[in-house]
Amino acid sequence: MSRGKNFWILLLFLLTGIVLGGFIGSLASGIPWLSWLNFGESFGVTEPVILDFGILVITFGLTIRITMASIIGVIIAVITYRLI
Repeated sequence: MSRGKNFWILLLFLLTGIVLGGFIGSLASGIPWLSWLNFGESFGVTEPVILDFGILVITFGLTIRITMASIIGVIIAVITYRLI
């Protein structure tokens, strides 16, 4: 397998781990003994930046929320990647 393919597979695994971890964290927030999985911090642009050029309007915004579940998802993704 070439080095380029390895990078894309790792990136796919990492994104999958982040998304699934975040999803599991939000599901676990309603369960008292699993609510720690949804503990995390958000950072980014809270208000979108709007560029109005008359004919073209561009809106930029980015907020990232890192939770305990997403960190666990990334760790599982890296371990899975190393095993294949």
